[in-house]
Amino acid sequence: MSELLKQKLKENGADVEGTLHRFMNNDALFLKFILKFKDDQNYAKLKQYLDEKNYEEAFKAAHTLKGVSANLGLNPIFDRASAVTELLRGKDASEVDDAKVEEEKNALEAAYKLFIQIIQENA
Repeated sequence: MSELLKQKLKENGADVEGTLHRFMNNDALFLKFILKFKDDQNYAKLKQYLDEKNYEEAFKAAHTLKGVSANLGLNPIFDRASAVTELLRGKDASEVDDAKVEEEKNALEAAYKLFIQIIQENA
């Protein structure tokens, strides 16, 4: 993994040191999984399910994205995915605060796009 990629990830809130520690300080392994993150479909599924107001499936996609981003130390994505997860957890469609979900979805989208751009430009 290049120092530039590490620096860009850190500058934008990623926990590079903690993640490298989990990956036994293996830069190549960390890079392998960061590159796989670009192909992860949970963010796309989350957006789709939220647009469809399918909150049960949206919860699952948000929860999975939360876990993947936590494992990779992508804290800004983790934080927003966690917020969406909690807004949807155990709720029927009538109980969901659509305005708050939309707000968190927009914040998640900004963080997600930023990290995808960083990965694409620096990996």
